[in-house]
Parts: sequence; structure tokens; C-alpha cells
Amino acid sequence: MVGHSILLRIKCLTNVCGVHRTRLTNGKERKHFPSNQYQASLFLRPMIPAMDLHLLRSSTGFSAIRFFPRYPSPSPLRSRLFIVSGIILLFGRIFLFQNEKAKYHRELEAAVEAVERACRLCVHVQRSLFSVEGRIIEKKDQTPVTVADFGVQALISLELSKSFPSIPLVAEEDSGFLRSNNLVDPVVSAVSDHMSFNKKSLSHDDVLEAIDRGGKNAFAMGTKPATYWILDPIDGTRGFVKGSQALYVVGLSLVVEGEIVLGVMGCPNWVVDATYKSTTHAQSYRNSSPGLGIIMVAHVGCGTWKKRLKNMLDRSTKISSDWTRCFVDGFCLVSDARFCIPESQTWESLPLSVLYKARIDDDNVGDKEICLLSAFCGSLCKYLMVASGRASVFILRARSEKLIKVWDHAVGMICVHEAGGKVTDWKGRELDLAADKVERRIIYPEGGILVTNGKIHNETLEMISSISSAV
Repeated sequence: MVGHSILLRIKCLTNVCGVHRTRLTNGKERKHFPSNQYQASLFLRPMIPAMDLHLLRSSTGFSAIRFFPRYPSPSPLRSRLFIVSGIILLFGRIFLFQNEKAKYHRELEAAVEAVERACRLCVHVQRSLFSVEGRIIEKKDQTPVTVADFGVQALISLELSKSFPSIPLVAEEDSGFLRSNNLVDPVVSAVSDHMSFNKKSLSHDDVLEAIDRGGKNAFAMGTKPATYWILDPIDGTRGFVKGSQALYVVGLSLVVEGEIVLGVMGCPNWVVDATYKSTTHAQSYRNSSPGLGIIMVAHVGCGTWKKRLKNMLDRSTKISSDWTRCFVDGFCLVSDARFCIPESQTWESLPLSVLYKARIDDDNVGDKEICLLSAFCGSLCKYLMVASGRASVFILRARSEKLIKVWDHAVGMICVHEAGGKVTDWKGRELDLAADKVERRIIYPEGGILVTNGKIHNETLEMISSISSAV
């Protein structure tokens, strides 16, 4: 019965770490942990990254985690079933972090639900871009993109303000464009279809105010460390228009007293099968299939995790409850690493091009060559690539003519950090979220931004520094 979604009988499978068992009158067993430290360590011990987590529920209300090895081991392993107290159940699904360890678990719960709803909104709006045959319908205006972009910001703003009305929002859009182009109606309709509350009473003013809550000049932070949400409603709008051919991300993070403490990224068209050599190959595998997508979450001190979003066009389909720990890749040499760069920049414009030539989506690189993964739309999908181990490095050059917005990087930073990677500017300094002392909307990394698996970070910085100083 262990493979079923409901656990009818709990069997004693193994003795671990001095856990005491008490057999209940109904034949089930309850486990008692010797300390809270053990409960926390259960989630954080090294064995878990190599396993998938599945939720089983008993009729008595106890929750169980079953660990399934993701990779074959030299000798057969029996599955181990643990009854774990103190687990957070998130909307009927297993969530990963315990109250003692995850200080901001309530905020994370709200962020996950809001991003999942936003991803569903994006997928539904995106359908209007395609014909029955799956071809992109060319439209002179950008109405579908606008509805999705503004709809996501309004939806997430409304959902967060329901639970955390006092926490400000820093986001990309304001309502001026909607007002001047008479696009309020379709945005209100899209938001109403995906809200968790008061759908019938939602007015134009409610939606416009929700958008402007995150807009420019909505509030002033001042010079002291601040607490606020950061939202990129759709990072990679060109990817949104292209459908499954390019990735786009809904990104939300929380800053508390100047530190990013949690992040949630939803990528509705991510292909989960990581056996493909490149994202281009993976995305072309199912050109228009909606049954894709992942959501990635990170909490400070608790790691980075991901799960599938399943088919978001079918409201009856349950979102996956299986979470997998994310880690950066293990490449220790720059020459072996897989790189991503902004689609607006070329490899030749970056310092490392002096030392290495780039081969696109080709792991069979020669001497003085590196593998450059195909361009993706937006920055957050590159962070997602590094945090999930599909890419080793994301490198971006800062340009005087283009400001670097905080929402293009904040959520990606914590996801990479908690997956074992590193993010700095080209001088090796951490990115300063408070550099924009009033509104916290702009960051000013010196030289550019370097995102790596951590193992090759210092080596890459040294190469950049030596080449830059020689020019």
C-alpha cells in the first residue's frame, strides 16, 4: 500500500537515529524524535539531495515522507518511510521547511500560491497567441503580453496584500500604460479568473491600485535596511510570445532588513527532462505542449527545491507534490563549464572571449573553447539554469546606457546561493540591493554580474580581472 496516495498501514521499515516508536491501538506507529535538531537535520542531511520526496497521508492525519533514490546505487536499497512531525502542509501538498528552520515559512507559502496562480494566468493568456494548429498568431499590438504582464502584477499584489498588507512591493509595471491604451478590461477579466478570493467584487480601481502598489514612486524606502517584496511579473516577454520555443519566468522574492530571505520562480514552459544537451533541444521536444513547467523555491538556510507544475490548462489536474533538491553542477574548470549570456550581448563582447571561443550547444569542445548555451529570453531563466545544474555560469556585462533592474536578479540570486552557487559583480563584491537608496529599483554592479556554480567563481573573476586590466 506504500505506493498509494493514502497510507493505510505503517510498517516498521528501519531503525534510524534512535527514533522511538509507539504502536497505536489501530496497528499504526507513531515516531518520537529525540530533539528538534534532529527534525531539522532530517531535511538537511546530505542523503536528501540525491532523492525525490513524496507525501503519503495516513487516515489519522500523520504525514509521511518517502524517499526515492534518483540514481542507482551499488547495492539495492530498501525504501525508507519516516513519520515526520512539524511539517508544513501547503494547500494540501507537502512543503519542505519546518517552522524552526524556515523563519519566513508563512511568507513563502503565500508566495508559492501567488506564483502558481500567476503561472496559470500566463498559460491561459498565452493561448490567445496561437491558432488551432499551434502556429503563432501575428498581432501588431502587444495586447496578450500586456494583459499577462500587468495581470500577473495585479494578481500577485492582491494575493500578497491579503496576508501581508504592510509589506511594500517593488515591481516592474505601473498602470499608466493600461489607462492610456484602454486595456483595463481584459486585465481585470484575467485577474478575476485566477484570484483566490472576492472574484465577483473585483473592480477596475482594485486592479489599477494593485498594479500601482508596486510601481515607480509608490513609496520611498529611505537609507535604512528595508523589508519589501520584489516582483518581475514576466521575465522574458519575448519568450512568452514564442511559446515553448523560449523560456519565461514569473519571479518573486522577499527582502527582510536588506537581505533576500526567500524566492519563488515559476517557469510554465520549462521541459523537466534534463537529459537533453541544451535548453534549445529540450524546448523543441514538445513545441506546444502545456504539460510542462516547474516551480523553484528557496529559503535562506533551507536550500533550493523544485517541482513540476503539471498541466496548468486543466484546472482539475493536481499540481505535483514531489519536491526535488536543486544543486549547481560540479564542474571545477572554466574550460569544462557551460555558459549563458544575455541575448542582447555577444560572446565576443565579454572578457573571456580573449581566452576561449564559444561553441553553441556543443559539449564536444576543443582546446581553448567553451560550451555556450543558446540564448534565452530574460535573465531569471539563466539563474534558473545555474541553480538547477543545467548551466555553470551566467555572465552579464554592465553597460552605461542600460540600467540593471533589481527584479531581473533578486529571486535568482537566492535560488543560486541556496543551491550552492555564487553571485557577485565582476570585482567579487555582493550585489547591493540598497544602492538605490530611495526606491530600491536599480542595482549598480561594477563591471557586470557573474553567476556561477561557486567552484569556478574565483578563477573566472581572476580571468576577467587580468583581461580587463590588460585592455
